[in-house]
Amino acid sequence: MSRLPFELLLALRYLRPKRTFVSIITLISIVGVALGVAVLIIVISVMSGFDRDLRSKILGFNAHLRIVATGETMENYAAVMNLVASNQNVVGVAPYVLGPVLMKTEPADTNEQPYFAVPYLRGADPALESSVSVLPKSIIAGKFDLSRRGLVIGSALAQSLNLAVGDRVAIYSPNELEKMKEHQGKSNEEAVLPDDYTVTGIFDVGYYDYNYSIAVTSLENAQELYDLGASVHGLMVMLRDPYQAPAVSRQLASVLGPGYTITTWMQENSAILGAVIVEKNVMFYLLFFIVIVAALCILSAQITFVVQKTREIGMLKALGATNLQISGVFLAQSAIIGVLGVLAGYGLGILALAYRNEFLHVMNRLTGWELFPAKIYGFSELPAIIDVRDIVLICGSSFIICILGGVLPAWRAGRLKPVEALRYE
Repeated sequence: MSRLPFELLLALRYLRPKRTFVSIITLISIVGVALGVAVLIIVISVMSGFDRDLRSKILGFNAHLRIVATGETMENYAAVMNLVASNQNVVGVAPYVLGPVLMKTEPADTNEQPYFAVPYLRGADPALESSVSVLPKSIIAGKFDLSRRGLVIGSALAQSLNLAVGDRVAIYSPNELEKMKEHQGKSNEEAVLPDDYTVTGIFDVGYYDYNYSIAVTSLENAQELYDLGASVHGLMVMLRDPYQAPAVSRQLASVLGPGYTITTWMQENSAILGAVIVEKNVMFYLLFFIVIVAALCILSAQITFVVQKTREIGMLKALGATNLQISGVFLAQSAIIGVLGVLAGYGLGILALAYRNEFLHVMNRLTGWELFPAKIYGFSELPAIIDVRDIVLICGSSFIICILGGVLPAWRAGRLKPVEALRYE
């Protein structure tokens, strides 16, 4: 004798393929649930990977806190640095100068046309930079050398300008361009010569926007370029725990007073991070309709089952089966379809995530299409993180939807009376 419940045994018997229309609907239901679960797992895991990697790139290259003097440049930055560094949550603090510049290449061949770009130039203190960013560890060509007129640029910027280590570029600051415009066409018109820099290193911090839009030189060079004298634009601060940035910001604000403005990395990147979270939630709700469609297939199949098995239901009731047992048979069918679909979808989703980048590379080689452009998404590889909570939510909710798809047919089957079920047979 089997130890399985009567309802489950009968449900398994009914689900055996017999090349009937109902069997086809059942198979479609299982495939629908599997595809819905797989797509949800893949998309939500990739979006979670985006969120994680985006945060790590932001936190690795940008400051956790940025401190600026309200309405002016910061002249007494050394004293402010000492106050900030005294906070136990701070692990690094460094001054910076940051602003847009016009960069022009200087080809060795005079017949070759120069390239132009408008990146942000960041002035950094080489002795302190390693305490506030991963830039010194991210050099992929040359070295992190900002001495004299040394310049370190991102890999994407170097590629777009066709630059290599040792090449020279001319940099115009906004002040120099403004002077040229003011004197243009006047009797005292004069040409403002740009500063020449040598590319000493090329970095890759793993995020396209930073690799394309940032160039770094020494703090002294940037101060001279922007006519700042001994002042700076602000301070970059790194914390032990970046997620404590709001609390540390309030602590430092009380110490520094109202003359300084402190912004956290969350505030500076709220639009980007918020967009990723919103897209993840929207994709979850939209793709969940695939599972709902599969549940409607289950509903259709179960209604057909009930109609086909009306005579057997009447016989079972005549032999003493209760309403609950009859309903349990059809609910068990929905549960079995749900379990098979969820397990198949889970396996398919995990398999697809494991080989996601290999698939992208193969498609790129076969078709020439870049399915995941770094210029748009900022990452050279497709990130993904498998969160147990997301998996449980997707699989659990999908299984519940499958069960709900069989509630109405099961309730109708349980309410059939033996005499009515057998009357028309």
